[in-house]
Amino acid sequence: MKANFVRRRLYSGRSPIRNHCVADRLNPDTICGPIQRLKPFPTKRFQPEPALPTEPKDSTVQRRRGRAPIHSTEEELSGLRTAAKVNSQLLDHLRPHVRAGVTTNELDRMAAAYTEQHGHTPACLGYGGSATRQPYPNVICTSVNHVVCHGIPNDVPLKDGDIINVDLTTIVDGWHGDQSETFMIGDVSAAAKRLVQVTFDSMWKGIRACRPGGRITDIGHAILNHAQNNGFSVVREYQGHGIGRSFHQDPDVPHFPTPSSNRVVLKPGMCFTIEPMLNAGVWQTKTDKEDRWTVYTQDGALSAQFEHMVLITEDGVEVLTEIEGGPKEGDTLVPVA
Repeated sequence: MKANFVRRRLYSGRSPIRNHCVADRLNPDTICGPIQRLKPFPTKRFQPEPALPTEPKDSTVQRRRGRAPIHSTEEELSGLRTAAKVNSQLLDHLRPHVRAGVTTNELDRMAAAYTEQHGHTPACLGYGGSATRQPYPNVICTSVNHVVCHGIPNDVPLKDGDIINVDLTTIVDGWHGDQSETFMIGDVSAAAKRLVQVTFDSMWKGIRACRPGGRITDIGHAILNHAQNNGFSVVREYQGHGIGRSFHQDPDVPHFPTPSSNRVVLKPGMCFTIEPMLNAGVWQTKTDKEDRWTVYTQDGALSAQFEHMVLITEDGVEVLTEIEGGPKEGDTLVPVA
């Protein structure tokens, strides 16, 4: 889940070296007496973002910037693989029902019933409440057409020509499995098909950039290069994230290169999501002012996303959320009937 309920302060006028305001370093009060504080330097590259939503109350892992959990025991690795597999099975369960005439609320109810029947817990339901925003009210996220992420299911039927991202996260014995996929419904435009295909391929470019000893920024370089070479923009306000016993933990995984991601070395045992969101227009987004969850493209253009959960190994990378019934690396994607 994009990113997944995670928005980061990628840059907010702070020193990239010591992580405090330039204005505070200068301390003008001690130089020439009390004067109006200097404002942080504006940035032309990144936009400031609101604070992270709160972690679930039962979270046992604290976010510690730059200290990603290393999963090395058989128990930990088994927990990650099992949760990822269960989540993949849920997506395959929903797959035949993602078609024209079905509402996203129906898909949500199917996901809820399947999860309950198998004795698992939906991670999204009730997540991220605050004083200004209700907790997420549903089991899955369904983002249609120009919705980038965190779309709330509703009673509007899917129709011919739509594209929809289905994003779901399952907790199994305290471990999280997380992934998403964009589906094309019926007679989809050539432009939409191309966007979805390039997004899918971008995700795999990012996955194949992973290697022990490499850096998080390698993932961002691979995704951004492929997207821009095909004329699409990469959303910068949402990103991948570490995952395990906590829904969102280190490392942060931006889908474009940043100075901070260049400092994070990939080590065996790190587990995180790679979930690029590509837009047909500008990369900027806007959030629904009423529900404060649904994220739209700023210009109303189409958006697509794919997500896998990966584990860094001694030899390379293991994709934990591989699916039996869905698209595989290198596939040409086709619309559903």
